[in-house]
Amino acid sequence: MGGHRPIILAGQRAWLLSRINAPDSDVTLRGLQAELAGRGIIVSYGALWNFVHREGLSYKKNRIRDRAGSPGHHAQAGAMEKVSGQD
Repeated sequence: MGGHRPIILAGQRAWLLSRINAPDSDVTLRGLQAELAGRGIIVSYGALWNFVHREGLSYKKNRIRDRAGSPGHHAQAGAMEKVSGQD
């Protein structure tokens, strides 16, 4: 029982980091899990979470997307919404 377990995703580190850090990336752990499965690498959600945690990566919610606010809080409209919304 116990002992050192090899890191399953060690061989995929470069690909995972490039995928996570891509400028247009809005990937989720479940999305990464599916992409890895498509590449023939079956890993658990927990293994991906552990990888991200070990790498010091995290997803920070922001006000613009209104994901970190309280239930009654709503962010102001973005630039596109102001242009296409009512004047």
